[in-house]
Amino acid sequence: MERTRWYTPKAGDTARLTLVHDQLGELADNEVRVEVKAVGLNFADIFALTGLYSATPSGGFTPGLEFSGVVAESKTSDYSVGDKVMGVTRFGGYTSVIDTPAAYLSPLPAGFSFQQGAAYPVQTLTAYYALKELGALKPSHSVLVNSAAGGVGLQAMQLIKAMGATAIGTVRSEAKQAFLATRGDEQVLVREDDFAAQLMREGIHIDLVLDGVGGAVQKACFDALNPMGRLIVFGAAEFTPGKRRPNYLKAAIKYIRRPKYDVMDMISDNKSVMAFNLIWLYENVAYLSGLMEAMQAYTTEPPHVGHEFPFNEAPAAIELLRCGNTMGKVVLTL
Repeated sequence: MERTRWYTPKAGDTARLTLVHDQLGELADNEVRVEVKAVGLNFADIFALTGLYSATPSGGFTPGLEFSGVVAESKTSDYSVGDKVMGVTRFGGYTSVIDTPAAYLSPLPAGFSFQQGAAYPVQTLTAYYALKELGALKPSHSVLVNSAAGGVGLQAMQLIKAMGATAIGTVRSEAKQAFLATRGDEQVLVREDDFAAQLMREGIHIDLVLDGVGGAVQKACFDALNPMGRLIVFGAAEFTPGKRRPNYLKAAIKYIRRPKYDVMDMISDNKSVMAFNLIWLYENVAYLSGLMEAMQAYTTEPPHVGHEFPFNEAPAAIELLRCGNTMGKVVLTL
């Protein structure tokens, strides 16, 4: 079976990404072949393509961590030809056809489009793992979510409310604040330059923070934590390259100036910092499958897909995501 996929010979520059065509061999035992209908984009794709991601493959690779589609062939009893599915993959998602073990697939939920299915797995897993597994979220908690209008942020806001806690979002523009209001999210701050002073002025104290921004924003959130509070870090958008390849000098300066937390101070203040990279869960198949099943009990509404691009316009979709002006998920459609 022939497939079309986006491929880069090596990381370092998003402009190296090109379309290639190749043949798939015979499907391996206990695997499923999926004709992909939509692909979800993530900031991890940009960081991998520019070589700033710790899990970036060495040499050439196809980016992409999530997809949805229709089963074209199956050598497992779990799925049959014609089944609609969504799935996760440790790279390789920017493709028209993908072979995968059945454990990394889930049935496409009723009422979900393929675009919504491709928007669901990675960012919902990120939010759920941060809130439930690491954050030990309780109904009494007040939770601050940075970049609340992004893919992870929207799923986190939904999960927090579903779990009975209080959600406070932060965004960079009034347009995003207004968008969140239409979804019933009334406690949303437009971040000011001096975010620490803003939080103090608003009298905001929180039990849990989900942060994918970093820098001064992250430190301000940590300082606003209540005793026993937890800062959960899942990304560092401040390091997103300003162009198609990194400016290593600027990145180095930001790295040197990044927030630093002293464990002795954390003992005194009774606060903690946790950070994770979801891709490492890929090897723990049973645990990953359990998370996928558990989180669906809390997310009955499909994710918001804010931007759709044809598959052959992946570079334009990546550029839009890199600029940080998106609301909801960016997906490629086939």
